[in-house]
Amino acid sequence: MIMQYNYIAIEGTIGAGKTTLATRIANDFNGKLVLEEFEGDKNPFLPKFYKEPDKYSFQLEMTFMALRYQQLKDKLGVLDLFHDFIISDYYVAKSLIFSKNNLQDDEYQLFSRFFNIIFSDMPKPELLVYLYSDVDRLQANIRKRGRSYEQEISDAYLENIQQGYFDFLRQQQSHMRILLIDTNRLDFVANENDYRRIIEVIDRPYDIGLHRVSL
Repeated sequence: MIMQYNYIAIEGTIGAGKTTLATRIANDFNGKLVLEEFEGDKNPFLPKFYKEPDKYSFQLEMTFMALRYQQLKDKLGVLDLFHDFIISDYYVAKSLIFSKNNLQDDEYQLFSRFFNIIFSDMPKPELLVYLYSDVDRLQANIRKRGRSYEQEISDAYLENIQQGYFDFLRQQQSHMRILLIDTNRLDFVANENDYRRIIEVIDRPYDIGLHRVSL
């Protein structure tokens, strides 16, 4: 089976399962995998941000933006003859979504100016997939994966980030193919049938716009 989209981005709030799903799809369908691996030494501000968000938010977001730009420039700018398509566990516009939630207004205005200059020519995914889960499900997934610096993330923070994604998806629906999948009743990690159902809806032809699917 060959996926019909050449560039797919999987998005979702923290704990939605983006990396797990993107990795499996890449392995099963010969995709070039682009993962957001910017934790630990690559972004030392992340654990600091969760403890003191007001102090470290700007440094955090600027570092994420620089790392995402460098990775996508390296990965998307090189012809790859050994893979059939590209799949990523993030879309670069998440920098705007998180920064709008995390930064003061004047900081966000400066940040967004840099973002628009840097990413104006960056390729967009042919299909943006958003994995929706409610906050209780997200918190359960966060606890399960056990990253110490994530354990204090509040419900309110997750709700704000989720709302930021919704606002962004609505704004982009006239420019992009967007597929929103409600995953609250799915377990695509442990249940093979759930995983296959997600593959089936991802590989459908979609027009430009926002398409909602509940499985």
